[in-house]
Amino acid sequence: MAIEVGMILEGKVSGITKFGAFVDLPDSKTGMVHISEVAPTFINEISDYVKIGQEVKVKVLALNDGKISLSMKQALPKEQQQQQRKRSDRPQRQNQRNREPYKPAPPVTSPGDYEWQSSRRNAPSSFEDMMSKFKQTSEDKMSDLKRGGESRGYSRRGNGNGRK
Repeated sequence: MAIEVGMILEGKVSGITKFGAFVDLPDSKTGMVHISEVAPTFINEISDYVKIGQEVKVKVLALNDGKISLSMKQALPKEQQQQQRKRSDRPQRQNQRNREPYKPAPPVTSPGDYEWQSSRRNAPSSFEDMMSKFKQTSEDKMSDLKRGGESRGYSRRGNGNGRK
């Protein structure tokens, strides 16, 4: 029997990886079910859904260069897909039920005392205001850098070795 796209076949799971399961099909062929095609819900661990040696129904999605792409979820009747989707809305594992709610990380502060981005509240209203603020900030930063360099004994002008 020739395998064609759209066929629903029965096979036996022969291998499991992080990204899917390999299924032995009739005529000594093997296809792969990607993890996203195992069930109509998000899957964290494929081994929670299939085991090696398990008989499964699969639908042939594609035939490319001798590779057979399969789907278990598309082989299910529509009613069964909807029931599984509803059941999986509940957390699957104990640690998911007790997980802390998501809290965003605190904002990253920039190095030094410089304000790298102006806050929305103090944002200048025109381009000229923004240019003026940028120039002032740049001048302040340059003078701080010059003072810091001079305090270590370095100067822009000097005797050629970088010292005063």
